[in-house]
Amino acid sequence: MNEASPSGTAYAEDMAAPAVAALTGLVFADAAFEGQIRSALEEVEKQLRDASSSNYGFMDETAHHLGAAGGKRFRALVTLLAAHATGDATRPEVTGAAVAIELTHLSTLYHDDVMDEATIRRGAEAANRRWTNTVAILTGDYLFARASELTADLGSEATRILARTIATLVEGQIRETVGPMPGDDVLEHYLRVVADKTGSLIATSGQLGAMLAGASPAQVEIMTDYATKIGTAFQLADDVLDVTSGSFVLGKEQGTDLREGILSLPVIMAARVDPAVYEQVRGDLSTDEALAAALAALRQSPAIPAAEQLAAQWAEAARATLVDLPEGSPRDALSALCDVVVHRTS
Repeated sequence: MNEASPSGTAYAEDMAAPAVAALTGLVFADAAFEGQIRSALEEVEKQLRDASSSNYGFMDETAHHLGAAGGKRFRALVTLLAAHATGDATRPEVTGAAVAIELTHLSTLYHDDVMDEATIRRGAEAANRRWTNTVAILTGDYLFARASELTADLGSEATRILARTIATLVEGQIRETVGPMPGDDVLEHYLRVVADKTGSLIATSGQLGAMLAGASPAQVEIMTDYATKIGTAFQLADDVLDVTSGSFVLGKEQGTDLREGILSLPVIMAARVDPAVYEQVRGDLSTDEALAAALAALRQSPAIPAAEQLAAQWAEAARATLVDLPEGSPRDALSALCDVVVHRTS
């Protein structure tokens, strides 16, 4: 076994960092409201640690590994902002939903790293490399179970929604693994994968945040629509960052999707606007030199601005859904988040 992961004490000392990360680049006009959101995110972080704890020391270590490494807590932020924009965000069920959703997201990262054979996650050694694939998979399963346990306390409807979301997420992963069928439009297939694999859990963040805050059905629908669209924009921007940002900045290995032959957005756009670069990035990238050359070519390609434009369009579509929400600091923050998603650098 490698050197021990960060201890519980170290995690506790750093646990405010992810809450800050969730707000990176997000400008609040209302300082008091910003303080409320920061405080709520810190409470989410505390409960997230408690929920991922185990009486078995080794499991406790593995389950806290990625949580201690940080993270944006983007899904928790969407949950909290949706609740503030539509109802009573002080209800404990809102925080519980944010924690359950983040636990679910964390669990998928352990599984993703096994499938991707990753070596780095959030700037730390990936769990599958630190221990084994089996340990990483079982840790992900453990966090899934803890998320389900928490959601059960939120009522049968919330449990049903999260269970359906997990099924959709898995279907999206399988759809990506299989790839588009002959005759499928590649961009449409990609966007469906994004909607299922990433957008579904972010959509659930908006849905549960509003629903558990006591919002009206119409407002729950608005927040679900908003979160679906901003979740798509988030993933499109993430695919661009996989090409344009270094591993140190992004916190994971650069060019992973390229090497695995995944048709991410920049690659799809290269096929449309720069066939020569498309052929290069779809070639043999097994060596580090070939991968570096493909990344350099793709960075200089018009495929990148085309991909960024599509991400911006989805973010604007998300902003447009907010028009029927009450004016105020929560709606302003949701609108500002649309800009943060497409202009982030990590």
